[in-house]
This record gives sequence, structure tokens and C-alpha cells, in this order.
Amino acid sequence: MKDFVNLFTQLDQTTKTTKKVAALKQYFDEAEAEDKVWTIALLSHRRPKRSIRTNQLREWAAEAAGIPLWIFEDSYHVVGDLAETMALVVSKSAERQGEESRGLSYWINYVKSIKEFADGEKKEKILDAWGQLDQTERFVFNKLITGGWRMGVSQKLMTRALAQHADMDENQLAHRLMGDWDPNTISFQELVIEDHPEDRLSQPYPFYLAYPIEDDVEDLGNPKDWLIERKWDGIRGQVIQREGQLYVWSRGEELLTEKFPEFEIFTELLPEGTVLDGEITAFENGEPLPFNKLQTRIGRKTLSKKILENAPVALIAYDLLEFEGKDLRKVTMQRRRQQLEKLVKKIDHPKLQLSESLKFDSWDKYREIREDSRAHHAEGLMLKRIDSEYKVGRKKGDWWKWKVDPLTIDAVMIYAMRGHGRRANLYTDYTFAVWNGDELVPFTKAYSGLTDAEIRKVDAFVKKNTVDRFGPVRSVKPELVFEIAFEGIARSSRHKSGISLRFPRMNRWRHDKAAKEANTLEDLHGLLELYG
Repeated sequence: MKDFVNLFTQLDQTTKTTKKVAALKQYFDEAEAEDKVWTIALLSHRRPKRSIRTNQLREWAAEAAGIPLWIFEDSYHVVGDLAETMALVVSKSAERQGEESRGLSYWINYVKSIKEFADGEKKEKILDAWGQLDQTERFVFNKLITGGWRMGVSQKLMTRALAQHADMDENQLAHRLMGDWDPNTISFQELVIEDHPEDRLSQPYPFYLAYPIEDDVEDLGNPKDWLIERKWDGIRGQVIQREGQLYVWSRGEELLTEKFPEFEIFTELLPEGTVLDGEITAFENGEPLPFNKLQTRIGRKTLSKKILENAPVALIAYDLLEFEGKDLRKVTMQRRRQQLEKLVKKIDHPKLQLSESLKFDSWDKYREIREDSRAHHAEGLMLKRIDSEYKVGRKKGDWWKWKVDPLTIDAVMIYAMRGHGRRANLYTDYTFAVWNGDELVPFTKAYSGLTDAEIRKVDAFVKKNTVDRFGPVRSVKPELVFEIAFEGIARSSRHKSGISLRFPRMNRWRHDKAAKEANTLEDLHGLLELYG
């Protein structure tokens, strides 16, 4: 564990990419093979499932520290991280010296084995582990238990370091790490070194991601040099047909085949060795539907006939990555698009749609089209250079996203909670309300969008203007007004306002507005009628 903890500490203490890659490479050079596999798994979002409830961990940590639970809870709200709080409070009362240091894989297997025990045995195992580890090791162990894992390094940087360690091409290795491999059963040799084409039947390609346009779009040159299409609002995914088998992957490397049984028809329709890149959207009568329609079936363990009927889907395809078993990623965007158009036309099935290519002579016309995006249930436009290859990850220059400006509403802050991590001592998480007559109705929460200086000022206001407390939540005087930006709006039976927002955040602090000048629930419902 000490080697992995040392890596964790090095990654946490630097923001420099070169130092992170160097630390990762050194770790891969020195670590045991089984530990390397689990490190790759953790950094590519393959975490052990949680085996203990967090309320149990809180109670056991408080007992081990010899403190009342309420003191632990208050400490947690100050520290802002449960794993760190537990590591801190038990350090003096449970620490033992001289224990043999064990590797990362040992402790992961230890965590997984706890699931099979009764609660009393679970407690004994956790207390015993805390007693064997020093404070930082205990913190990392607690992260493994709670599943809240972050190491301040992207999968892309991990792949770069691993490629240097294994003396391999980075893009080839990125592809090899995609797909449905299991850290419990695969060895480092099998995962990284050996090539088993038969095991990679379901494997998607690493996704190519676009950067947002930051400068004037005219700087991109002639619009004719670009393939321009709508940025569809759905789930980015790859549909794969190989050897008569169908696989559907999300951008987050989640296998979603069973979530979209309608796509099984592609097993017969798509030519052998085909990989499509596109957007899975709710789709009916030749048009995409709002994203909230798709949300009704996301996360469902079982899909009833009613759900499938109420939220029909289609794949809006915009790229062809593999055709007849040949990797087309090095082929130009223009040629891939031509082949895709022929394929979609030949298949001619409502579940497979072609993302429309928009063709105009001026950027001003594209501005008009972009502003009308919500009428098409799109988020804006995608711009792809016609001679571009399909690359790995986020690269500047060839693919850009030009999103429509967000919707906005002015709202009053009514509740505040402390944040987490470095913001644990500040009130950074806020609840906002709009007027319904003389009543303020809460409708959304937001915690991003303000500068550090603004957060400190809001924090000071919260501490001076608290009118009530509900556990970690403070009710404050309804005086501060903020412009809330969001990407979408939908009806919701779970919220008092009857409305839910997509990606809400604070756009600006409206110092120029009094609370009575904030928007109303009627204003929100007006936006719902227009864009919901």
C-alpha cells in the first residue's frame, strides 16, 4: 500500500502534467503486476463496489475515536470529506506500529471480502484494517471502502505513463484499455502486453472529443472547410457489430446493450465489422425528443413495455469508425462521412438516423441556425474539419463544439451548505427560489460558477444572516439574487416547483437587483412551454 499511497500523495501535490506522468511511470516501473492492474482499474473508473453503508462507518469511526457521533458529524462538515474525517479521528486511538506493509491488491481484496460478513464481523475487519495503517494509508483505504475515488489525474495521463512504461504506442494502448475487462480476473500481461484479438470483439474505440469555441468562429476560416451539424442532446455512444454480436457503449465506457433492446435489429442490418459513432436520443415520428424523455429509461434495471413505448430511441449517427472490419480512423472526415451516408441510406431503418450536414456559405447564417438549436432539441453546432482524422481524447484544432447560450433565470438564495474538499470550511452549495405571489418556492440547487472571492463574500453573508438551521443546512435571509444558467428545463413531479433544470450553475451575482425583482414561477413555466 505504501507505494500506491506515495503515488497518491505525489499526484495530489502537483498540478504539472509532466510531474504526474513521471510519478505514474515510476510507479508502474516499480509496482507489483497485480497492483498495477488495480491502479489502471481505479484510474479508468473500475472501482470495487461499496460493501458497507456509510452510516455504519461513521458510527464505528466515532466509537474508535472515543467521541460522540454528533462530534464526528460536526467534524465531517468541517473537513468536508468522509474518508479523510475517519482517517483523522481514529489516528490516535487505533494506530498500531510494526505491521507488515501490504500491496494495493491485498487491500482491495480485503475490502471486497467484507461484503460477505455480518455487520459485527464487518466492524471487526474495518477496525483491524484501520489499526494496521498509518494516517495517509488509512485515508486511501477509506476511499476504497466508500467508493468516492479521485486521484487528480485523467485516464489519458495514466495511459500516457503506462505507454512509456510498456514502450507502446499510446493510441494503441488506449484502445486496448477500452471495453469490458475485469481487474479481478485479468493479469497485467494479458491486459497490457499480450494482444488477444478474440477478446476484443466488443471493444469500442477511444472517443474523439471536441473543444468549445472560445474565439470568433470566423477565425476557423472558410465554412466550406468544415462539416457542420447539430450537437444532439443525448447519450454519446458507439454501436458495434462484429461476428454477429452487437454491443452498445457509452462515452463513459459503460456497456449499454441491454438498455437499448431496440438496437438488436442492427445485428442483422449492419455489415460485419461495423462501428458507428453517434448520439442515442429519444426519437419519434422522424424527430428527436427532449432529453428528459431519454432520462425516464436511464438507470432503470428493467425496461417495461410502457417505458419502451413512452421513450422510443434511435441512433443519430455522425461517424463511421470501422467498416467491414477495417479501422477508418485515419481516413479523412469527408471520406468517412461519404461512406456513412451510403450505409445509412442502404439500411433505411428508422432506428438509424443520419446526422444532417448543414451547408451554408457564411458564418452569420450558421449563427442563426445555432440560435435555433433548442427548437430541434439540440445543444448547438458541431464543427469538424473535413480533412481531419478521428483522434483519441480531446484535441484542439479539428473538432469544435459551438453550444447555444444557456437559458437563464434570476433567483433568490434561501439555503446554504458547506462544500467539500478545499471548500469544506466555506458555504458554497446553495438552494435558490423564485416568487409565487408572496412566497419563495425553491426550484434548484447550484454550487459552481462563482469566483473564490465571491464565494468568500457569500460565505460571510451566510454566517451573518442565518435565520434557522437544519443539520448542515442554514436558512438565510432572502436577500441575495443570482442569475442561474441552465441547459434544459423539464416538468418534474419530484420538485415542489414542478420543474427540474439540467446542469444549473450560477452565471453571475446580480448586485443590481433586489430580491423582489427576481423571477417568478410563472416565468419558469413560460420557459418550460418554450423549451421543455
